[in-house]
Amino acid sequence: MTRLVLVGPPGAGKGTQADALSQRLSIPHISTGDLFRRHVSEGTPLGEETKRYLDSGELVPDAVTNEMVRERLAEPDAAEGFLLDGFPRNTAQAEVLGKLLAESGLELDAVIQLEVPEDVVVNRLLSRGRSDDTEDVIRRRQQVYWSETAPLLDYYQDILIKVDGVGDIDEISSRVLDALRVRR
Repeated sequence: MTRLVLVGPPGAGKGTQADALSQRLSIPHISTGDLFRRHVSEGTPLGEETKRYLDSGELVPDAVTNEMVRERLAEPDAAEGFLLDGFPRNTAQAEVLGKLLAESGLELDAVIQLEVPEDVVVNRLLSRGRSDDTEDVIRRRQQVYWSETAPLLDYYQDILIKVDGVGDIDEISSRVLDALRVRR
């Protein structure tokens, strides 16, 4: 069983690495963004609530996100492990995740931090060419990430594995897998 959380600033390649690692580890990649989209498109009660927040440009509250993750972790494919991407976003969510797992006698195996210099992630995001990706907006999102996530890195310091997130997809995936093997 492998239960992982993947963290890193916007543009670090979390989604790309989560897809690659979930295939190599045979565990589901659980992204909060995907959960939000699924619930909204299916018109679930949580999706309706999520849509109201997203439409007004606000962050989806922890209580809604926590419930979506709780439901998703209860699905059969997550019984043998999972890779969370975008959750937990803060220490309050980390505490909820810890309680959810403890109810089943489980705990996280590791938190993988993709380390990428700010200038590299800014250039990656600028190269996507999205109209909302101006350098100022991207740098602001980096600051928000660090202000919200730095406490999370301290919270998980005992199971935190830092991995160089610069390089090609397979190279980074191999670094993560090697770090996990060393840890076990």
